[in-house]
Amino acid sequence: MAPLSVLSEWPPALNNAQIDELTLLATTYAFSTGLLYLPPAERQPTVPESAIHAPLALFPSPLPRSLFIQAKRLQGIYNTLYARIALDEEFLDRVMGTENGVGKVDNFIGQLWTGWKDLRDKGLAQSLHLGLFRSDYLVHSPPNESPSLKQVEFNTISVSFGSLSHHTARLHRYLYESTRYYNSSSHLKAENFPDNDTIAGLAEGLATAHKVYGIPRARVLFVVQPGERNVFDQRPLEYELLEKYSIHAIRQTFEELAQSATVDPKSRTLCVAVSPDLHPNGSVEISVVYFRSGYAPHEYQTPMHYQTRFLLEQSKAINCPSIALQLAGGKKIQEVLTHPGVLEHFLANKKWGSAVFSQLELNELRQTFMGMWGLDVGEDLLTLDYDALRSGKEGYGVLKARQLAQSLVLKPQREGGGNNVYKDSIPSFLDKLPPKERQAWIAMELITPPIGAGNYLVRAGGGHEAAIKVEVVSEFGIFGWALFGTHMDIRQKEVGWLVRTKGKDSDEGGVATGFSVLDSVLLVDN
Repeated sequence: MAPLSVLSEWPPALNNAQIDELTLLATTYAFSTGLLYLPPAERQPTVPESAIHAPLALFPSPLPRSLFIQAKRLQGIYNTLYARIALDEEFLDRVMGTENGVGKVDNFIGQLWTGWKDLRDKGLAQSLHLGLFRSDYLVHSPPNESPSLKQVEFNTISVSFGSLSHHTARLHRYLYESTRYYNSSSHLKAENFPDNDTIAGLAEGLATAHKVYGIPRARVLFVVQPGERNVFDQRPLEYELLEKYSIHAIRQTFEELAQSATVDPKSRTLCVAVSPDLHPNGSVEISVVYFRSGYAPHEYQTPMHYQTRFLLEQSKAINCPSIALQLAGGKKIQEVLTHPGVLEHFLANKKWGSAVFSQLELNELRQTFMGMWGLDVGEDLLTLDYDALRSGKEGYGVLKARQLAQSLVLKPQREGGGNNVYKDSIPSFLDKLPPKERQAWIAMELITPPIGAGNYLVRAGGGHEAAIKVEVVSEFGIFGWALFGTHMDIRQKEVGWLVRTKGKDSDEGGVATGFSVLDSVLLVDN
């Protein structure tokens, strides 16, 4: 992730005694500060009985300072862009709807869109949306080209690892301050460890929405998955809300909310029933619905799950994200944003408000895009290949994906990791993909990360070989939040960063799915 001179020496050379000491310091620091997971279990106990440290990198990963600054600067534009996409119902209907959009062939997207359309027709009670975002990047470094910033994806729902990335940055600073990393590299110095206050930043977004809701006694609802192992990434946000803003939170799953959540038909107030032993009124009013679940089809196994999601959306609580904002985070939207004039529509148009961005800013944003196209398009890579769709034959989009398979990834409209199709797997996947489902997939050119960087990856249960040295690729993300609505100017902020590092031979990048470890940034100059 940095100039080749740094990559070729990364990680710095250490002897076994030094590596063992750093591993001990890192893992005990992780246990001491909440850099943890619940251990795998067939059924998580109601009260946690044990924990394991989160997978982590022993060294921070080098990143060109100029690209780090650029990513932070672009986050405000990205926050604004996705807020405006969520407000453009006509655009979302066209791209993600069930008539001509992705929802026509993707049942999960279709169900969400149909429910949202029905709620719009009846009249939504809340015009405000809250987004907690993360824009993920890799450094693109083809041979004989200067390193540049390329976006992997933009996340609008259940954005994770804000709290754990906050702790990981402090872990690496602690290792530096306690050992100086044994003076192993001139790049390891205090000014190259940037601050990362992601917990405070994300909680500020939730607190801002709560304050706008206007009922101090109301609570923030965390909608969580049953048996959630990543609870130590979520709880610090609750603690920050309580300690800094005196805002209480409540946690429930979709299954629990199906029984406990009600919406008053007149006021549209969302209330959640709780035991009178825990709250004297037997229920609490909800100001903000914060989804740490609800992003994948397996979480909506029955109509009840969809109806619960729609119940929350029809209330006057501020949803984070709203269904519109969740749809805006679809991979098809990412691809359509590369089309001529689309960025100009959202970012250089006075109809959206006072924030009008210059062509220079739009060009800088556009330069973070890789080439993308839909599998259902014709030779212009923009319009649908209707002849192919009618005949069932492979159109230009599919044929181009076959031709360039070794340099591509195919992406569906899914979050959570493990869904993409890469390189050698693409031809056989296309052989089996029903023609009507092509519209749900996009092809994206693969980013070419720098080669040669390594790190020591530390996973729980490694024993005497807990720190394993491997060649790696690092993906970094920038967090942000935005509160916005039809009749309200956007309030937005960039609030921190994340690094996830994986072995170079792993295509996927999720920490929770076991592909990556948590890491942090070491800034280096070109």
